[in-house]
Amino acid sequence: MVFSNKATKFILLLTLVFAPILGFANASDDLPVKSEIQVDAHSTQANHEEHSEPTDIKAKIDAYKQHHVLDAHEFSLFEDEATGAHYGFPLPIILWDNGVEIFSSSKFEHGHAVAESNGNYYKLGHDEKIYKTDASGTMTGDEHHPTNIKPLDFSITKNVLSIMIVAFLMFFVFSSLAKTYAKNGGISSGVGRFFEPIVLYVRDEIAIPNIGEKHYKKYMSFLLTVFFFIWFLNIFGLTPLGINVTGNIAITFGLAVVTFIITNITANKNYWGHIFWMPGVPIPMKIILAPIELLGIFIKPFALMIRLYANMIAGHIVVMSLLALIFIFKNIGMGAFSLILTFIISVIEILVAALQAYIFTMLAALYFGSAVEEHHHDEAHH
Repeated sequence: MVFSNKATKFILLLTLVFAPILGFANASDDLPVKSEIQVDAHSTQANHEEHSEPTDIKAKIDAYKQHHVLDAHEFSLFEDEATGAHYGFPLPIILWDNGVEIFSSSKFEHGHAVAESNGNYYKLGHDEKIYKTDASGTMTGDEHHPTNIKPLDFSITKNVLSIMIVAFLMFFVFSSLAKTYAKNGGISSGVGRFFEPIVLYVRDEIAIPNIGEKHYKKYMSFLLTVFFFIWFLNIFGLTPLGINVTGNIAITFGLAVVTFIITNITANKNYWGHIFWMPGVPIPMKIILAPIELLGIFIKPFALMIRLYANMIAGHIVVMSLLALIFIFKNIGMGAFSLILTFIISVIEILVAALQAYIFTMLAALYFGSAVEEHHHDEAHH
């Protein structure tokens, strides 16, 4: 069985380690930049009033939607507006600021307080990024676009924790499946009976037709890992926990980069020959087409990245927008209509969760197949 292969565990480990690192890169966003212009006290106060918490219902909904699709340094399940109490749990903050700084995100008090660690002070911005500040929480520039120094952020954020949970879940499920195969003479049992047909579908309907009988086995570990990794995360994203991992472009970028590396490292000379010196094409056309074909190498993983990211984040926005109609119109009829539409879209989202995993895996298999295609295929065509 494919999941008994040691390469599977290696790829799962690679996913567990590589995806959080990309999440960290997204959290830090760019290199620290120090502000050259300090905003005076009057401007800071006016700016704070201008960008304070929205009171208009539409502004509140828009702010909530924007916040919901972002990564966060805590799991906030819900808030009691009457008391202002938040229900959830904090996550560890790990920063590099001329040394490692580790503390709990509870110090931020949901973005309302300045956190102190070893004499350094940090504040959580509206973009869920951490900025260095002073004891009074002074921010420079626009409140929504601060110019304070941003330390390198290696925190265990909500998305990173979700990735870890999914990775360990995959280890558990498929290690158990492999053990039942070994124990029962190739017959699955327990939860493996549900996943076995899916594994076989990926092998028989995706890998073999697109890569070929000769080469498909060496790609099966990655194809199965990426399919279940995306599918499980997409399912987690349908829960009310505010998880939006596959709607984070850093994660989809990471998956696309791994696909790009595997495709080009395992490609044969026939693949590269078709890119730089296409057979059967006049020499002047070869010179013109070679840069275009080379550009296509980078366009393919870019398409993988954008397709998954855009579809998943759009689904979250649509569902929240439909639910928001209840609070905007405050009408029983509109409320019922909104709930029905939300239910229909949510059902579609369940299908989309699996469909996006299937499409990513299918396209990856197509790229792998083109990379290892044998030369005799071309001769048959000619």
